[in-house]
Amino acid sequence: MKFEDYNFDPKVKKGLAQMGFKRPTDIQYKSIPNILNGEDLLAVAQTGTGKTAAFAIPVIDLIYSKKTRQRRPTGVICLVLVPTHELAIQIRDAFDAIARFTPVKTAALIGGVEQDPQIQQLNEGVDIVIATPGRMFDLISQGHLQTHHIEILVLDEADHMLDLGFIKDIRDLMRKLPKRRQTLFFSATINDKIKKIAYSLVKQNAIRIQLSPKDPVAKNIDHSVLFMEMGHKRFFLERVILENPDTKILAFVRTKVRAERVAKAMERVGISALTIHGDKDQKERSEVLDQFKTGATNLLVATDVTARGIDIPDIEIVINYDLPEDPENYVHRVGRTGRAKKKGNAYSFCAEEERETLSEIQGFLDKEIKVLDLDKHEYSDTVNIERERNNDYRALMEEIKAFENRKKKKKKKRK
Repeated sequence: MKFEDYNFDPKVKKGLAQMGFKRPTDIQYKSIPNILNGEDLLAVAQTGTGKTAAFAIPVIDLIYSKKTRQRRPTGVICLVLVPTHELAIQIRDAFDAIARFTPVKTAALIGGVEQDPQIQQLNEGVDIVIATPGRMFDLISQGHLQTHHIEILVLDEADHMLDLGFIKDIRDLMRKLPKRRQTLFFSATINDKIKKIAYSLVKQNAIRIQLSPKDPVAKNIDHSVLFMEMGHKRFFLERVILENPDTKILAFVRTKVRAERVAKAMERVGISALTIHGDKDQKERSEVLDQFKTGATNLLVATDVTARGIDIPDIEIVINYDLPEDPENYVHRVGRTGRAKKKGNAYSFCAEEERETLSEIQGFLDKEIKVLDLDKHEYSDTVNIERERNNDYRALMEEIKAFENRKKKKKKKRK
């Protein structure tokens, strides 16, 4: 079935055609009819399978249909809740692209930036709000975001939104929304506990669509683990980068400090690197993602702030420089590559002290991760070659510095 065969408004179809959307993915094909029928939904599918469009397309069509029937504006009709700023902006952009030929208006409400422009957008009239919980509650409490007309609530990355850190906020929000509403949960991973919470939040029996096979990592992602000493990880990261010079590489680390250290280690050998983590403000994070997306720099070192939902085109390699402490984050991390049926590779660097973490990840996946065996000679060659390259690069930098100093001294003598 093609999108042109759906009973969408022609202006919605035009937006989809301009985006190059021809046929729905499996999750879109299964979800769209139920959403159009006004049913509650719990949809679980692997990363990179088009979950955002699975709810954005029918929501836009429903709201546009409503706007053509009702001349008077009714306020915010759909609220999409997400865990991170970057995901909110990405989803807002997806809604805008699909709705570009319709009068449906969207806004992203996120913290870390001035709220006045967001308040102005709400005052001018918005149909769909994509928000992070903190800024959303701020604007509700100030009276700028009205919830009494909301007919559709979407929780994206639902497993994270319904965990212990967010569940109280979600229950508080539910009390502010109309009892007659449609609730949609979308996620790449789900467990029985989260499933139970999700079902407790809906008034009717939610339709469950689970397209994830036993292996939650998509088949088009080749993922493997390499064992090495903790102090040698930077040499192997260098090797991967130098062997793939024109490739977008996303490397995940455990902490903010670690991200900066790894980036500086790469820069000391002439490899340009960007970092993204919670210590950067929203403007900095947006600028970093823009530079990475455009290819200004091909290496991004990140904490798990970018592990969920972010769709950066053409990431060919993901590296778990540090293994994630939460096994579910392994799925979200490696899912940044191999998106929309493209092939991707993911490598996990595992030190001896991370073996237990690896076991937990494999327990979550219910399978062992393929091991890339490096014999002793290849391992030592990698470490020694990269060490030599480091020393050569440092020597070169010192020569350049000495040359620059000599030039400065000559200029001073001439004066």
